[in-house]
Amino acid sequence: MKPNGTGQGTGQHPPHGPGARTRGASWGHTLRGLAAAAGVLVVGMAMLGGSAQATSYDPATDEYSMYNINRTIGARAYWQAGLTGKGVDVAIIDSGVSPVPGLDAPGKVITGPDLSFESQAPNLRNLDTFGHGTFIAGIIAGRGSGAVSGTYAADETNFLGVAPDARILSVKVATSDGATDVSQVIAAIDWVVQHKNDNGMNIRVLNLSYGTDSTQDYKVDPLAFAVEKAWNAGIFVVAATGNDGFVKYTGSLTNPARDPLILAVGASETKGTLSYRDDTVAPFSSTGSWSRPVDLVAPGTHVASLRVPGSYIDQNYGSTGYVTNTLFRGSGTSEAAAIVSGAAALIIQQHPGISPDALKNLLRQTATQLDDISSAVQGRGEINLTKALSTSVYTYRQFLTPATGGGSLELARGSIHVVNKGVYLVGEKDIFGHSFDSAAMATAEAAGNSWSGGVWNGNTWSGSTWSG
Repeated sequence: MKPNGTGQGTGQHPPHGPGARTRGASWGHTLRGLAAAAGVLVVGMAMLGGSAQATSYDPATDEYSMYNINRTIGARAYWQAGLTGKGVDVAIIDSGVSPVPGLDAPGKVITGPDLSFESQAPNLRNLDTFGHGTFIAGIIAGRGSGAVSGTYAADETNFLGVAPDARILSVKVATSDGATDVSQVIAAIDWVVQHKNDNGMNIRVLNLSYGTDSTQDYKVDPLAFAVEKAWNAGIFVVAATGNDGFVKYTGSLTNPARDPLILAVGASETKGTLSYRDDTVAPFSSTGSWSRPVDLVAPGTHVASLRVPGSYIDQNYGSTGYVTNTLFRGSGTSEAAAIVSGAAALIIQQHPGISPDALKNLLRQTATQLDDISSAVQGRGEINLTKALSTSVYTYRQFLTPATGGGSLELARGSIHVVNKGVYLVGEKDIFGHSFDSAAMATAEAAGNSWSGGVWNGNTWSGSTWSG
């Protein structure tokens, strides 16, 4: 899969992140039994703006700070009503989450299994060596150490994500170059579904800030089937649309955002004001088609979130993305998806019994249409939590042709593959080189038993236990 955000230099929005579409990438750490078979997902983000020479930072005057983004989308209206995401767990399948300031409070992050190629290295296991997962987690639920519960709405100093009292479940699938295989992501989704209520967890939201360029029909796509099983299990799935920009007629949504059941989020560009009239859609934001439009957009440019010192992104984009010792700046639909995942946690706290279908309907119904922008680009408009807070929730159900999951794992990967020691990793095989029977896996996923202890697709995966 390719990243859903990266960039170099203020104001520039390249379509992909570090390592995207690279054909010669290597795996730094391989899982036991890894054979020459598998495709790749690349998880990424955009690094824009900032200055390595910055000596001070005022969130109130930075139009792209989380302080101002939360004002723009209406998150602070929820906080004033006492709704901060408390009691809601958000799963992030990404490059891991490191315990940086803002995510280091006891119990803030639950560590799920490390299914990445780095899981065999104790010094790397579960940690975010790429820098993307932590950045996304900060947007969703970061909370500075000085923030005081009950005063978030008036706090102009401490870093606060959209849902500062939500918890994060981190399932690591990507390595320091952002690479992971589609089979790893499907395994991670299955794990989240089967463990969503373990040991006091309440996983209600799943953030997927990546995508492949697969054109396989969602109705047979194995990745689409996995996200639909999560949705049907009561987990609200938020997927980034991708960073391929406007494509007429066919659209450019990545997989799994192409699945019409889940919520596909594009990136808007705000101007730091409370008015929607000066907002637009970021030029890199992937567009939908008439058959599968974008659902809505959320702020996704120049966002300042949590930094992982020494990570790949930090080392390679530090001169342009640096904001402070704890903050970095990034752009992409990854960021936009994270904002909506945090918003979903707020709404779920307000309406604990809301279904994924009803939540999707509420977000679309209350979005604000941006002026003079095609619906193929913005969907129903930009997220508006101020309006959502006072809008009644109705029973709602989508009637769509469900995915069957019996298609090709290789086609789900699209055109992007990594190379390990000169060998392209392709075919109907998982990361261990074992055959992947998509129809049999779909049957197991439908029954809720694709994972048996630490075994998935007949393999014992590293990091099958979790602390919580």
